[in-house]
Amino acid sequence: MKYVRLSLSMAPALRHPMHQFVVEHDGFDASYLVRGNQLGEDVQTLLFHVDGHPVEPYREALERAENVVEYAISTCPDETFYLYVRGNPSEQDHELVDALVRAGLVVVSPIAYRDDGTIRLALVGPGGTVQRAIEAVPDGISADVREVSEYDSRRFETAATLTDRQFEAVAAAVDCGYYGDPRSGTTEDVAERLDCAPGTAAEHLRKAEARVMERAVAEYSGPV
Repeated sequence: MKYVRLSLSMAPALRHPMHQFVVEHDGFDASYLVRGNQLGEDVQTLLFHVDGHPVEPYREALERAENVVEYAISTCPDETFYLYVRGNPSEQDHELVDALVRAGLVVVSPIAYRDDGTIRLALVGPGGTVQRAIEAVPDGISADVREVSEYDSRRFETAATLTDRQFEAVAAAVDCGYYGDPRSGTTEDVAERLDCAPGTAAEHLRKAEARVMERAVAEYSGPV
């Protein structure tokens, strides 16, 4: 069984208005679709984890979005928040979901709506379905295959705990020896690879480590 990671691109006019909000506003890195019901139906009920702040401009944009029926927001202490939303999918949403279903692949959460305008997602299924999925992507949406490999659920479970930027920071830290024993890399090395300030790199690592450790504790089922 294979999985494929895709990066989808489309014109701003075709994006969901809340994805376009993330693209246009500083302080927002991505929104992650983590759960969804009634995908492809007239009304979708979805749960997002949004990596961004402040919340109020985002809330105001939700109020203006014509295809949003209902929403609720729960803030987190790390300058992110969860969004419950019911809304009407666009024609592009319908066509994309139909294409992936027809191709015979399963979409694995989370789906990342990034600040660079792309949509990043992972699909699982038999190897022969990958090309069918790419060919079935609707007109107006371009697909870039980033990775094709054997399916390993542990990779998805780990990735789901981190934002894309946090994962990039952790990957850079591992590569430069920051987590080595003895440690051979520094936050300055990580910052250089990420092209950001050392303080920003340290913050990405701190948040990533906190999320992974919190998840490990929550999922641990052995004796205390």
